[in-house]
Amino acid sequence: MLVRDAMSTVVLTIGPAHTLRQAARLMSARHVGAAVVLDEDSSGLGILTERDILNSLAHGQDPDSETAGSHTTTDVVFAAPTWTLEEAAAAMSHGGFRHLIVLDGSGPVGIVSVRDIIRCWAPVRQHVPA
Repeated sequence: MLVRDAMSTVVLTIGPAHTLRQAARLMSARHVGAAVVLDEDSSGLGILTERDILNSLAHGQDPDSETAGSHTTTDVVFAAPTWTLEEAAAAMSHGGFRHLIVLDGSGPVGIVSVRDIIRCWAPVRQHVPA
């Protein structure tokens, strides 16, 4: 199975000036655990995850003044839609992260997460009537 078969095509893109609260609200509304941070003035694409927001809060930082750009991972490993799920899982395991931005051509076309891969690998649970 390939990344394109498992990835979510809901890609939330935010700017580096978004506050962490704004990012969290957008992520929550779209039911995603990561946002692509697009900074056209500097590093290009980065990723902000729910864990980044959690770590900021744990350090007592103000989510209304902390910006996505200050907590974005810019050293990002990207996946191609044609990668196998094994390749994606290996990249995640090696890098110690749970999300990969999927690039096809010039921009992001999806995000694949550990949860997406598990859904594909785990047997479908059947509801057994009582």
